[in-house]
Amino acid sequence: MASTRAPGAKKGILERLDSGEVVIGDGSFLITLEKRGYVKAGLWTPEAVVEHPNAVRQLHMEFLRAGSNVMQTFTFSASEDSMESKWEDVNAAACDLAKEVAGKGDALVAGGICQTSMYQYHKDEDRIKKLFRQQLEVFTRKNVDFLIAEYFEYVEEAVWAVEVLKESGKPVAATMCIGPAGDMHGVRPGECAARLVKAGASIVGVNCRFGPRTSLKTVELMKEGLGATGLKAHLMVQSLGFHTPDCGKGGFVDLPEYPFGLEPRVATRWDIHKYAREAYNLGVRYIGGCCGFEPYHIRAIAEELAPERGFLPLASEKHGSWGSSLNMHTKPWIRARARREYWENLLPASGRPFCPSLSKPDA
Repeated sequence: MASTRAPGAKKGILERLDSGEVVIGDGSFLITLEKRGYVKAGLWTPEAVVEHPNAVRQLHMEFLRAGSNVMQTFTFSASEDSMESKWEDVNAAACDLAKEVAGKGDALVAGGICQTSMYQYHKDEDRIKKLFRQQLEVFTRKNVDFLIAEYFEYVEEAVWAVEVLKESGKPVAATMCIGPAGDMHGVRPGECAARLVKAGASIVGVNCRFGPRTSLKTVELMKEGLGATGLKAHLMVQSLGFHTPDCGKGGFVDLPEYPFGLEPRVATRWDIHKYAREAYNLGVRYIGGCCGFEPYHIRAIAEELAPERGFLPLASEKHGSWGSSLNMHTKPWIRARARREYWENLLPASGRPFCPSLSKPDA
């Protein structure tokens, strides 16, 4: 199987999805760049695109090499209410970095906005839409390929975001950071999806806050809700790279390990093979990750779905399928691990004999 797609004119996001093509998103920026020393926890704002552009460029490149078809601008919490006077320079620089890397492969650029801190306190539609519109003006000037409204706890605010992004005439995706219980006002996932599609989103789903299994359950509920109302949209999932079966309605941010003690929860590459396959079988064709979702996780999606896509990512040149490269090891018991059945059935230990397997959320 070829390790790259043949070069040619890039198709748009809806052209790809309408044809049944699998689109692979990117993964973790905030959590990953915090670990690498370029983002400050707490504020979680993306000044790194201006202060340390090489670090952001490198991470984009790692995701591209691993198989990502979308370079999402690193503009999480980059609105004026979070970044004051720096917001415009940050949004512009983030677009430039994403476009530069996308041009090195078969990737599209998505301009991303997220929920505001203002909504919980003021719910002023006009002021909040103004914040979204400011970012949209930069994305339009930089001519991104499509737009993503992501990480919304409340469907009302997400609908406002979609309404603003639709003003551009570009395709809009919308993902909420909710679990099966619905948004923080109690609106169920199916109803959230329906409201987003009615607002103009062509792609709907979830991102962040919850692990692979929970995220897929929520998308399934969204799919059912759309089916019940006769609405149609492409489905999208970008879960955490952590296992979080014990979190409550607020997701992993309420777990005592957030954000500095999550490493024991990291999904293996084989967990992500399963996630990718289950997402595909559910009918999801835009599959990626969010916090904790590293480039090797993206590679796992690309390798699992290589039969459907017809090619492998560049990063697979250094990775034997299902551990096959272990056949070269000198120790026979390690060579015996060079098979799919071994890794699919492994129950990995944490190495922490006095730690619980689950936690109690703080909220």
